[in-house]
Amino acid sequence: MPEAITPLIRAPWRRRSRAGAWALAALGLISTGVQARAEDTSIGVYSGRHYNSDQKLYQQFTTQTGIQVKLLEAKDDSLIERLRQEGKNTPADVLVLVDAARLERATSLDLLQPARSATLLRTIPPNLRDSKGRWVALTRRVRVVLVNPALVKATSIRTYGDLANPALKGKVCLRDRKSVYNQSLVASQLLLRGEAQTQSWLKAMTSNVTQPYFSSDIPLIRALAKGQCGVGLVNTYYLARLLNGEAGPADRALARKLQVVFPKPAHVNISGAGITRYAKNPQGALKLIEFLASPVGGKGYAEANHEYPLKGFGDDPILKGMGRFQADGLSAEQLGSRNRDAVKLMEANGWL
Repeated sequence: MPEAITPLIRAPWRRRSRAGAWALAALGLISTGVQARAEDTSIGVYSGRHYNSDQKLYQQFTTQTGIQVKLLEAKDDSLIERLRQEGKNTPADVLVLVDAARLERATSLDLLQPARSATLLRTIPPNLRDSKGRWVALTRRVRVVLVNPALVKATSIRTYGDLANPALKGKVCLRDRKSVYNQSLVASQLLLRGEAQTQSWLKAMTSNVTQPYFSSDIPLIRALAKGQCGVGLVNTYYLARLLNGEAGPADRALARKLQVVFPKPAHVNISGAGITRYAKNPQGALKLIEFLASPVGGKGYAEANHEYPLKGFGDDPILKGMGRFQADGLSAEQLGSRNRDAVKLMEANGWL
């Protein structure tokens, strides 16, 4: 069955009538001094993010603009496919996805339209937005090396390449190659080190893996903490969730046993958003994206999932406790463009 639509107001997903728009104006939700068009009073959002704090931000946006957000949350790939099948009939104005590879897939399918915004050009660094304006980053995500110090010395890990050290034989935990986060990491190594060095690294690192490959970062973190392996690759926000107690006291205690190592340089990925190709309200969609990328909206969007804002390191106390990182400087667009090459190399060199 298709995913259920989760409106932030209880109403069916449809454009409001002109009478409805003026009714909102009478309630003070939009300015009575401006003759609002019916299609300007709501926007549809397809989002691969699913956090209650995100919905609070959408409600804040509605309060500020009078534009109501009709939200559908689902897995990124299913949203991309749904948008492709709906074509001109889609109710979605904004598409929110996690990871540059998925944003690149959406652009390759011509699901997003360019947006012209001086605000976004000022707000978002060039390496965190599409060169043709089809999407922009909203948060940053860092893939780090996580170490069980009882089994591996954290000081022995300086780069991702160190996971290929023969001394780590049988001590490496990895998530499977279906993970887009690992695919983008390999894409980053292709861009930084070239194919030959990346292939050698993959062969040696995967030969150090004896545990089954994991389908998610959370069970991988638990395995590390229990000593089933000594070192692994995770996104920082997964560890932050456990340290924050979101999965309960037992997982918090496990997470506290581990140590974060930011490789130099660190692989940085994103969550991002774009205006759908057949958006009925592209102006409203752009307003939402500008709001989410703003210092206020962006701060909340990052903190909702213990992610990093587009600039700086943010105020999240758990992330601050992990320390700071030196980003590799690659553009998210580059990462997405090398995804297919990365997957092929992973398949050919032992990453299951």
